[in-house]
Amino acid sequence: MIRFNNIKIRKDLSEEEIINYLCKKERLFKENIKEYHIRKKSIDARDKKDVHYNYTIDLVYESEYDVKNCIHLEEEKLEEIVVKRKSNKKPIIIGSGPAGLFAALTLIENGIKPIIFEQGDKIEERVKKVDNFRNNRILDTSSNVQFGEGGAGTFSDGKLTTGINSKYCKKVINYFYKYGAPKEITYMNKPHIGTDNLRKIVKNIREYIISQGGEYHFNERIEDFIIEDNKIVGVVGNKEYECDTVILAIGHSAHKTFKRLCDLGIKMEQKPFSVGVRIEHKQEMINKSQYGEFTKLKLPPAEYKLVYHGEERSAYTFCMCPGGVVVASSSDENTIVTNGMSEYKRDLENANSALLVNVVPEDFPDSNPLSGLDFQKKLEHSAFVLGGSNYNAPVQRVEDFLNNRRSEKIGDIKPTYLPGVTLTNLNEILPDFVSKTMKEAIIYFDSKLKGFANNDAIMTGVETRSSSPLRIVRDENLESSILGIYPCGEGPGYAGGIMSAAIDGIKCAIKILEKE
Repeated sequence: MIRFNNIKIRKDLSEEEIINYLCKKERLFKENIKEYHIRKKSIDARDKKDVHYNYTIDLVYESEYDVKNCIHLEEEKLEEIVVKRKSNKKPIIIGSGPAGLFAALTLIENGIKPIIFEQGDKIEERVKKVDNFRNNRILDTSSNVQFGEGGAGTFSDGKLTTGINSKYCKKVINYFYKYGAPKEITYMNKPHIGTDNLRKIVKNIREYIISQGGEYHFNERIEDFIIEDNKIVGVVGNKEYECDTVILAIGHSAHKTFKRLCDLGIKMEQKPFSVGVRIEHKQEMINKSQYGEFTKLKLPPAEYKLVYHGEERSAYTFCMCPGGVVVASSSDENTIVTNGMSEYKRDLENANSALLVNVVPEDFPDSNPLSGLDFQKKLEHSAFVLGGSNYNAPVQRVEDFLNNRRSEKIGDIKPTYLPGVTLTNLNEILPDFVSKTMKEAIIYFDSKLKGFANNDAIMTGVETRSSSPLRIVRDENLESSILGIYPCGEGPGYAGGIMSAAIDGIKCAIKILEKE
């Protein structure tokens, strides 16, 4: 296997045409290529007059061949999992987001059949309830954007990028491809699946798990945990279930579960997180700013990722959704929570992104491990009241936000949030340090991405669920202070997105498999 890096392509070509180009460039004989894989495709737009694709391609070539641009590869293999588990009790997984699903897949593929508990609906019914909230203001607090099959990420852009460098990244990508994601995710530099594909994929994963002997319990929330001698011996849902192993993949919005675990004495601690708003621009403006106006390539909707470091705080954009919508993401009554969502084509008029400012434990009301949840809830309820106490989200034009005045009109950029919006002054509810840092960041970001501070750009409040404000402490075996409980994924504080949550699910499952 040999690899060719930095293959610059300045046309929209098919896979076969790309291989033909490589053969011509490197003087390869196409008939000697026994196998090829596009490993990476990225867009280089640093020079707006020369926007081009950059490919990495792996070949199995019949004869020895050595050029400067060629790297000889060793076959990458993950370590074999040595299953030592002897217990006849089925592991229980609480939560069916990426962490829970990938833990379940790992267990299933190694002969262990788990039981998955999900307080929300299976995806088919969950979609109906999300739509009912967006269209009719009827919120189901057990099944919504935060809770239900697939987790919060199912109603997002489906990004598979991550800041962690893990040997399991490729495994996760291949799993998603296996269960229905487009082939492009296996080689795109910034892969995404889209909410439309994710809904199909989580159903396919569920059907596979059930076919292999796994169980699902939908619409059943685990209300309590039975502890003896500091070990988990059972959980309580609609009835008691005996167990010795629980994967706690509950997501960052499972406040009731966090509180119950805290009462039971599980060790947890406060953790920094971030709050802010969703900001919307015209996707066309983002495209021009990122790609320029010279290229004739059929490029995908452009993305951005921006960071600002102020004297006191930092701000950054997060979960940017090209060609998408701002989605109502409340899971508690009388609160407003926002998120972003795109389908795979990303073909709608607006782009949106979270615009967030870091919050540290010193900002929380007190030293209680759950205090960050109170900080969240207060801001979400304030947004509900500011929006009119009817699940309208409070919105404001960027020009008005910068000048600390209530917006009186919507300009050229129309808000996408449903069920509705109310023109307000977001400065009234955001902590002063958040407003101040966001204003500085907006001006700074405009110098990096022309148009970011567009007067008519829409800010929708509030975004508070980008990550968990607490961490359930675990040891080197990934167990909590209560033995047999494995805090896993984003909710317990060990992930920040679909990819990292899925990887953490795999790692927790492996620890369970390898424990005697």
